[in-house]
Amino acid sequence: MGENKQNRSRNELFFQLILHLAAFLFYAYDRNTSEIPSYTYAFFFTYAVAAFFINYYLLNRYLYQKKYRQFAIGVILTIGVIIIAEELVLEPIYFPDTRARSFPGLVMTLIPIIPVITILVGFKFGWDALAKQSEVENLRLAAKESELGFLKSQINPHFLFNNLNNLYAYAIEQSPKTPEIILELSSVLRYMLYDCQSKYVSLSKELKHIENFVNLSSMQIEDRGTVQQKIMEVDGSYQIAPLILVVFIENAFKHSTASQSKDIDIQLSIQVDDSGQLQFHCQNSYREQSNTTSLSKGIGLENVRKRLELLYPEQHTLSITQDNDTYQVNLQLQLHQNGAA
Repeated sequence: MGENKQNRSRNELFFQLILHLAAFLFYAYDRNTSEIPSYTYAFFFTYAVAAFFINYYLLNRYLYQKKYRQFAIGVILTIGVIIIAEELVLEPIYFPDTRARSFPGLVMTLIPIIPVITILVGFKFGWDALAKQSEVENLRLAAKESELGFLKSQINPHFLFNNLNNLYAYAIEQSPKTPEIILELSSVLRYMLYDCQSKYVSLSKELKHIENFVNLSSMQIEDRGTVQQKIMEVDGSYQIAPLILVVFIENAFKHSTASQSKDIDIQLSIQVDDSGQLQFHCQNSYREQSNTTSLSKGIGLENVRKRLELLYPEQHTLSITQDNDTYQVNLQLQLHQNGAA
């Protein structure tokens, strides 16, 4: 952060030097002569000092603090000091026999002053406005990243909690499938802890994780129903935000296993077309019971909705419907290619 501040200061210094040079040429230009008179430097230096005072004191102390009256008074007093300096110091030195003999009036005195002050102060104000906008964008991005990190940190314990419960149940029954469950769970956790820490991951890795998760979750069903999955093979050119799709799949298993003791039916389909449009479909059977009322409002689904809004604004369509004894999720998602996210 300190280095960025130094870079901004250097950039502003360079900008101010170029601006003052341009303003000086504007002020000193006289088509009737090819030389710049010596008094021009003195008068412009006075204007530059006044503009510096306004830019780095009055703007910060009053205008940016919304103390508009104090800022206006400060500017008026600063211009008044310029007029006094010109009339009592500069003009007696450079024009003792002409301009120093009489005061031409306030309007005529302000004619050469106001344009230069306006240019120097106006461009400084514009520079500060751009810098402030950049800070706002950086803060907005930081807040977005922080929210995404918070949402993801909630998802991982969510997975672990549910699957440890399943493992515990098999261990109590001394099921011979317990070692297989431990291996599948280890694979799933390895992916969540190490492979999906980035904002986006390879789609092929995410689909492999989904297959492992489905295999792990299918052990809960055994002979109580069927799980059908159709996941197409993809190349490594696409990326996807991790742990988006698997939340819907987990919800399907929870819906079915919590409400049915038999005839469980879960169907999963993931396709990607040539334009990088992902078509996700997950359907599961369930029966209306009080213990499934809150499933569609769980932390996992709420988080995945927020993550989709943050990561894929106007690039996704999500539809969740309940019809009789069927719960369906359809998601269309425009994938990012490697290096384009």
